Amino acid sequence: MVDTKPTDDDQQPLRIEDYALIGDCLTGALVGRNGSIDWLCWPRFDGAACFAALLGTSRHGRWLLAPEDPAPRVSRAYRGDTMVLETLFDTADGQVAVIDFMPTGRADSSLVRRVEGRRGKVSMCMHLVLRFDYGSATPWVTELHKGGGISAIVGPNLVVLHTKVELHGRNQATHAAFTVGEGESVDFALTWGPSHRPPPPAFDARKALDQTEAFWRDWAARCKYQGAWKPAVLRSLLTLKALTYAPTGGIVAALTTSLPEQLGGQRNWDYRYCWLRDATLTLIALMEGGYYEEAEAWRHWLHRAVAGSPDELQIMYGIAGERQLVEWSPSWLPGYQGAAPVRIGNAASQQLQLDVYGEMIGAISLARTSGLREPATAWSMQALFIEHLETIWDQPDDGIWEVRGGRRNFTHSKVMAWVALDRSVKDAERFSFDAPLDRWRLLRDRIHDEICHNGFDAGRNSFTQSFGNPELDASLLLIPQAGFLPANDPRMIGTVKAIESELLVDGFMLRYRTEAGADGLPPGEGAFLPCSFWLANVYALQGRDADAVALFERLLGLANDVGLLSEEYDPRAKRLVGNFPQAFSHLALIGSALDIQASRSNGKADS
Repeated sequence: MVDTKPTDDDQQPLRIEDYALIGDCLTGALVGRNGSIDWLCWPRFDGAACFAALLGTSRHGRWLLAPEDPAPRVSRAYRGDTMVLETLFDTADGQVAVIDFMPTGRADSSLVRRVEGRRGKVSMCMHLVLRFDYGSATPWVTELHKGGGISAIVGPNLVVLHTKVELHGRNQATHAAFTVGEGESVDFALTWGPSHRPPPPAFDARKALDQTEAFWRDWAARCKYQGAWKPAVLRSLLTLKALTYAPTGGIVAALTTSLPEQLGGQRNWDYRYCWLRDATLTLIALMEGGYYEEAEAWRHWLHRAVAGSPDELQIMYGIAGERQLVEWSPSWLPGYQGAAPVRIGNAASQQLQLDVYGEMIGAISLARTSGLREPATAWSMQALFIEHLETIWDQPDDGIWEVRGGRRNFTHSKVMAWVALDRSVKDAERFSFDAPLDRWRLLRDRIHDEICHNGFDAGRNSFTQSFGNPELDASLLLIPQAGFLPANDPRMIGTVKAIESELLVDGFMLRYRTEAGADGLPPGEGAFLPCSFWLANVYALQGRDADAVALFERLLGLANDVGLLSEEYDPRAKRLVGNFPQAFSHLALIGSALDIQASRSNGKADS
């Protein structure tokens, strides 16, 4: 039972896992099991939210569409292999379906809600609260000139709601009450446009639904992955596509900002940007899935974003390659279920993270060897980045986890600096590129020796989080995948054993022990889902196939009812935490499925 009765009260957001994503490859929305859309940024993923109830209450903007019955039985699913969501509400008087989607390929981004009567006759309520600029700006609302809806305008934003249902204004919100009988349907279409232009016109919602379903089904049909976990892999690929900003090819790390990594805590960050750390995983996932067009678009986004002086490389960029991602906090938003502060922008964009050189160059090398088209300047740019890396690789940095507790010589960062040199040497050798190969080879070997000497604790028989520090870190699990050492090297076997002993909580992987203070924040966070997938990958590489499959399938069981994962999982509260849905988690899921399948195939071939 879900309490869906719409009121004007300050209703709190649902559990993170109670939301589902819909999107149009420009932006996206989160739809709750109760029929409330609590998050939507227009006109882009990183735009200022007009529905921000997710980070506050209903008064900060939401759109609820649900039965009058306060406690209907609710079930929901995507319609086949699409991003069209269908929520079924069963009441004492009958059953209705609310079909939510964002039409693809339109000039103006829209959100459509179609109510279909399936059984009996059900009384419905609608409660629309538009609040732009993250809940701080109330628009001026007027009826459309010819009826059939309303327009709402404030500053640069104009939103038009088209519907045949009679609407009423009350308490700076729009309300409607109507009934739907079996075989009947009622449509609501909300469309954004710039306020200096004429209001976007009405369109055929039924036709838009058919076209949108066809778009997603046709896209899903191109998937070439045919392994044992195809439903989960395909849903992850669809999620990545929905997190793609089509005009540039950039893929945001998550739809949201400030969903807490620790319930009620301060670990709240804005993830509506594109991280270089995801670059290689993204290319692997898209190419293995058969989506070379999307992989090529991502590859070109990467090239444009990093173009320029190598000493200005950032760890993340905006969806069109923007570099100024200034972090600030809207004081009027209390945060998701009280988790404050809310953060807009991300100050980590100005950090020094040496690992991004490895991620960027690893992705460029993978794209090159896979036959993706590349700009004519690709190699000259790569060589310049290596020249700069030669001067900074031995500096302490802020690390993969973007810690705010001071720079260290993080082992993973040094490994990825080695990756940048290693891939560049191999590219120059394979493609006969002009390069100072002798110098690069010497530096590659020097970095390797430095890591093995200073990043390995012989007493613990394990690599450590940073040089001269005994703390462990789940990023060390990436050493075999980076090609730095084989998974069955005794040092990696010891590292995995130590990590299993210290970082596994209820069978799931922590990034590191936050009590050690490396990140400069109060301790406590959930298990990090990508790291848990990395452990499954290492199991597979070590021939521990049963352990790999068992962990992988436990992780699949954490996805919500429509197959979506957040960044972390709180084993004690048994809840998803962190930004949602999280591209990194879905990329790691795909990577694990591929690695475990490859391990099984190799095992059969060896036998």
